[in-house]
Amino acid sequence: MKIGVLTVLFSDRPFEEALDYLVDLGVEAVEIGTGAYPGNAHCKPDELLRSDTKLKAFRRAIEQRNLIISALSCHGNPLHPQRARARADHRVFEQTVRLAAKLDVRTVITFSGCPGSDPRATQPSWITAPWPPEFLDNLEWQWKTHVVPYWKDAARLLRTAGVRVAIEMHPNFVVYNPETMLRLRKVAPAVIGCNFDPSHLFWQQIDVCAAVRALGEAIFHVHAKDCRVDRLNTQVNGVLDAKRYTNERARSWLFRTVGYGNDAAVWRDLMSALRLAGYDHVVSIEHEDSLMSPAEGLRKAVSFLKDLVIGERPGAAYWA
Repeated sequence: MKIGVLTVLFSDRPFEEALDYLVDLGVEAVEIGTGAYPGNAHCKPDELLRSDTKLKAFRRAIEQRNLIISALSCHGNPLHPQRARARADHRVFEQTVRLAAKLDVRTVITFSGCPGSDPRATQPSWITAPWPPEFLDNLEWQWKTHVVPYWKDAARLLRTAGVRVAIEMHPNFVVYNPETMLRLRKVAPAVIGCNFDPSHLFWQQIDVCAAVRALGEAIFHVHAKDCRVDRLNTQVNGVLDAKRYTNERARSWLFRTVGYGNDAAVWRDLMSALRLAGYDHVVSIEHEDSLMSPAEGLRKAVSFLKDLVIGERPGAAYWA
């Protein structure tokens, strides 16, 4: 496995300056935002697709530093009930898939999307309970009318490009846990898998190693982001929490730099579970810790992971 970073963390820096900084930290891979929620400060797909010169310069900047691209990320909501918003996010996804093919990048990361509750809705509706009964009806309508048809079409695009999509399981989208991930994966298992971000699972009280075992070969990419559950606040209010991320003292949980939410033993077990599931790609750091600056959080995450990430699998001769 290799340690990588989602480079949107350094969107305020020139691309090559950010790459040099990451190389100095010992990072081996980059995950690059191409639009939608991550933004595209370092990578504008429409420009790179129009210009072979710009495309070659972009690739050269990465390769000459002995880095690899683990994935292109365009997390958005192509199922948004506002059609203009859905079209914009789908266009970014489509361009990102085409760019990944040009760059020989195997994986594009996004969200599953979330439609509205009915044909008249103007905002997404995340449904998590079967009662009152209209909610269960709405949930099935979402999957039948929007989710499955969209991802069937997307799968054709992916197969044509020779690229696969890694869906990040995230609350407020229809895919938020292993069960919903595997439901979507049935649409096209060869090209639809998951971006395994444990931080979104920790606060749902999911055992991340059990989740890895359930997902197995469906794991196409991995994020390194932690989450600290505040036991005192959850004892009163549970883990569903809509307070702003900056209201840290009152929240039930916080996104944290790896090692500040769960200890090294938890992360060692997770790395081992990923190896047992056959994962041997990049563990990409995503910094969203509101208690640390990006520079401090990234530095500590790299240092923490260097002792935990498992290297190459030993050859058969070792076991003979």
